[in-house]
Amino acid sequence: MSQATARITALDTHDIRFPTSRELDGSDAMNPDPDYSAAYAVLRSDAADGLEGHGFTFTIGRGNDVQVAAIEALRGHVLGRDVEELCADPGSLSRDLVADSQLRWLGPEKGVMHMAIGAVVNAVWDLAARRAGKPLWQLLADAEPEWLVGQIDFRYLTDALTPEEALGLLRRGREGAGDRRARLLERGFPAYTTSPGWLGYDDDKLRRLAAQAVTDGFRQIKLKVGADLADDVRRCRAARAAVGPDVRLAIDANQRWNVDEAIRWTRALAEFGPYWIEEPTSPDDVLGHARIRHAVGPVKVAAGEHLHNRVMFKQMLQAGALDIVQIDAARVGGVNENLAILLLAARFGVPVCPHAGGVGLCELVQHLAMFDYLAVSGSTEDRVIEYVDHLHEHFLTPVVIRDGHYSAPTAPGFSAAMRPESVARYTFPGGTYWAACPDPRKGRAA
Repeated sequence: MSQATARITALDTHDIRFPTSRELDGSDAMNPDPDYSAAYAVLRSDAADGLEGHGFTFTIGRGNDVQVAAIEALRGHVLGRDVEELCADPGSLSRDLVADSQLRWLGPEKGVMHMAIGAVVNAVWDLAARRAGKPLWQLLADAEPEWLVGQIDFRYLTDALTPEEALGLLRRGREGAGDRRARLLERGFPAYTTSPGWLGYDDDKLRRLAAQAVTDGFRQIKLKVGADLADDVRRCRAARAAVGPDVRLAIDANQRWNVDEAIRWTRALAEFGPYWIEEPTSPDDVLGHARIRHAVGPVKVAAGEHLHNRVMFKQMLQAGALDIVQIDAARVGGVNENLAILLLAARFGVPVCPHAGGVGLCELVQHLAMFDYLAVSGSTEDRVIEYVDHLHEHFLTPVVIRDGHYSAPTAPGFSAAMRPESVARYTFPGGTYWAACPDPRKGRAA
């Protein structure tokens, strides 16, 4: 008797919020009091193995319920899917979700709906990697180039990257991959840390954490800037003194400035040797980024965490607007779209330094950067993954940092599963933490 086909039976959603505004963790010039949050999705099936797929998208508090509702709007596309077929071709679901003719109107391919698609698609990849018994980076790196190309939607990209060009990049990327894998497993992937640099931290805390970062092996730190120039000069001076001349110092304006203001402000901080200025202006302003880049060199321009799809990355690269591409694992439409962005960056010869931090973004994006190293770029030169020392304790397989490097994950999956006790405590508004708050909007437990 043939075994019954296993199918997806549930897409569970959770509104999870952490009260990070209490200590000003994550504070910057545009977002002074974030409560780091996750719209969290869990795929369940009737398969005998009992494996689940976990995915999420990141928000900073209010509106996380809107993001959860967007994920729930996709449930009809997911329930009843053949598990084996879904895991063999996650791109099939990605294409169906993006192509929903009515939900698509809410983007198209941008904003809350597209981030919801990313959460669901990433949950499928988590399930596929678990079923394969491999961490996601390894599942991707082991995959045949032809299969990877088949996972990518090349619509709107072929004036910059064709499937044939992508296939060529992936075939060349396989050369020497075995040696790189051995180095990755031994040494890990270089990281930098933003933990010292939140705008709400006082100077003593900045200096202490910056010095500790160097002791811990980091060769780059990042500071938030953009609210007050005199404060930024003082803080950059303190940070440079704490880390010395040989550690890179990046700065991040979080979209605070107009174009002319970005140029003027970055030049004013140039004496401290910033390696890059991140998100100097509106994330949608392609020509503005290009103008800033040409005006502030040798300071590099980095952006990408708020670029909402592969087309925006394409235009930024075509316009020569970026020195550094910063992918985000939960902003675009999941792994499939990030594969396209990694290949676009390789096509234009621009290094990828992923955005991370948040809730679980470090856990996710390490897999994509490691795949890029093993199968696309073949290099870690001028490539680093952001690291923020917050909230990792809520994940079943948290990141491991050793001597300023991300250790390659070994557990099967996408490192996305949260601890059940954390879900129970921080689900909003009924979790045990939030239920004890006299005013949940202020994040203060009774």
